This record gives sequence, structure tokens and C-alpha cells, in this order.
Amino acid sequence: MERDAHGQIRTEQRGHLLLIVVDRPEKRNGFTPKMFNELAAAYTRLEDTHELRCAVLCADGEHFTAGLDMPTIVPLRREGKPLLPTAEVDPFNLRPPLRTKPLVAAMKGICFTVAIELMLAADVVIAADNCRFSQLEVKRGIMAGCGATFRMVERGGWGNAMKYLLTGDEFGAQEALRMNFVQEVVPVGQELVRAVEIAERICKQAPLAVQATLENARTAGTHGWQAAYLQIAATQRRLYNSEDASEGVQSFVEKREARFVGR
Repeated sequence: MERDAHGQIRTEQRGHLLLIVVDRPEKRNGFTPKMFNELAAAYTRLEDTHELRCAVLCADGEHFTAGLDMPTIVPLRREGKPLLPTAEVDPFNLRPPLRTKPLVAAMKGICFTVAIELMLAADVVIAADNCRFSQLEVKRGIMAGCGATFRMVERGGWGNAMKYLLTGDEFGAQEALRMNFVQEVVPVGQELVRAVEIAERICKQAPLAVQATLENARTAGTHGWQAAYLQIAATQRRLYNSEDASEGVQSFVEKREARFVGR
């Protein structure tokens, strides 16, 4: 079967887990407008499908992505058109509708520009030890536009962020770990296995509690801990009255693994 020259985003449901795969390896997974549209659709599927509880973002081939396919992206950017459909979930989690379910990213090989911004928008990141990261927009006469300018500062501190944002220099997996951009570094070839392992652990927990935890943590990051604290009482009351909370107590009493249903 002939491959689509504009690439694709594949999805695969594995029980409660959604695998989201960047699939254009012959072009080092360079992102086209079509791929951005399909990525947003995949994130929207995660959000809208009740039985899905977590996703893993990964890539086909040797590299996560070399960045944007500039010949197809530049005309959109010059006209000020959005890369993503505004009615679907934003994979960069910058504007509504926002993702409320967890996502784990598995990074490998070349991880340039949009790769960093997608992983900084994820909740947990596993990096192969062969990762080559670069936020190189300044080398192209533009700037990072999907969150790197503030998320790199937030995670790594001003000096660390500016060192790489203002030079476009490459850095490796261990440096990304030092700057809190990734949570684990594993041997190349093990990044997807480890990401799926963590995602499956998340899938076993109570979905409403996982989503509430994610929301409260994000509120603190955006509006401060006081705003997050003000949410807790009402959220806890809702959770304590859920079917899953009753199941959690019952499973504790019966000394067995809980069987959560997300209600």
C-alpha cells in the first residue's frame, strides 16, 4: 500500500489505553497540516471515549520528529492561520478544549521543535538515551510558538531555558532529565515499553480521581496553590460519593485489586 506523502497519525486502542503514533518515518516524521489535524482528532478521541483512561504518544521509525514540514506549514503561518482545528482538543494544552486525561510521551532519536513542545505538554515523559533535542526556531528566523518559551523556563529555570531557546543548540537525554523536561532515561528501544508500562499503571487507578488530581495540579500551576486549594472540598465530596470510591473501600476490605468503572 502506497504511503501518504503528507504522513499520518495512527491510533490503536489497547483496553483502556490509546496509543497515538506519529507515522511519517521516511521524512523523519516531519509534521504537516494533515498530521496536526489528525493529532488533534486523536486527542479528542481520548477525551470523548469513556473507556479510554490514558494515552501514550510515540513515533514510528528511528526518530520522534525532526520538526515541522516547513514548505507546507509556512503558508499557514504567514497568513496567521491556526495549525490545529479550534473545535478539537489542543495537543499542546494551551487553549480550550483542554485534555483532561493523562498522557505519557515516549521520545527517541531526533526530537526537534514541535517534539519538545508536545512532550512538555505531556504529563510524564520517557526518553531514550539517544535523544537529540533542539528548539531551533531562532536558526530559522522565527520563534517557538507552542509553549516552549514559557514551559522550558517553568521546568528548567530561566538560564537553562535561554541557553537553548536563544542558541538553538542541541542537548541530550541526560541534560533534558537534569532540566526536568523528562522523567526517565532508558536504553534506546525501551522507551515505548516503559511509557506503556506507566500508562497501564495509570489506567488501573480510579479514572475520576486521576482526572481530578490532574486538574487540581494544573490549577495550582496556572493560578497558584490557593486557587487549587479552593477546589478541593467540592471535588473531594464528588469523589467520595462516586461508585469508584465505594469500590476502592470495598477492595481494601476484601484485600483485592479494585475494579474501577469511572463513575
